[in-house]
Amino acid sequence: MTTTKANPARSRTAWAWLTGTFLDIGLLPGGPGTWAAGATAVIWYFAARGSHPSATALTIGTLIALAVVTIVGVPAASIVEKESGRQDPGHVVIDEVAGQLTAMLLAPSDIGHVALAFVLFRFFDILKPPPVRQLERLHGGLGIMVDDIAAGIYALLVGLIVHHWW
Repeated sequence: MTTTKANPARSRTAWAWLTGTFLDIGLLPGGPGTWAAGATAVIWYFAARGSHPSATALTIGTLIALAVVTIVGVPAASIVEKESGRQDPGHVVIDEVAGQLTAMLLAPSDIGHVALAFVLFRFFDILKPPPVRQLERLHGGLGIMVDDIAAGIYALLVGLIVHHWW
C-alpha cells in the first residue's frame, strides 16, 4: 500500500505548523528531533544563566515552560499530523522540546548537567524502553507528546542519580 503525503505548503494551519515544527527546526535535514532537543537545551541554558534564578525558581520556570509546551503542543501536533497525512511525522518536534524540558526539570544550570540531560534524553527517546514505546500508540498529538515526556522522565531520573554521585 502506497501512502501519499499531503503537500505541507497546501492547507496548513500556520500556528500549528510553527509550533509543531518548533519554528521550522523540524524541517531541518538530518535528525530534526536532535536539532530540536539541542536548541531547547541551548535556549534553556542561556535563559537560566542569563537570569540567575534560584534552583526553585529555575524548576518552577522549567515546569511552567513544560506545561505550556505540552498544552499547546498536543493540539498542534494533532493538526500537523492530520494536515501532513502521516502518523507521528518526523517534522513534528515539539514533543522533543517537551521531553528535553522534562529531562532538565531539576538540572543545575551548568553546561555539564545540560549536556548530560541532552544525551540521556536522546538515548531514551531513541531506545524507547517500556512504557515509552507503548505510550507512542496513543492517538494523535497526545501519543506524539507523551512518549517523549516519558523518555524525558527516564533521563531526569538517571540524571538525578548521576548528579547525586557527581
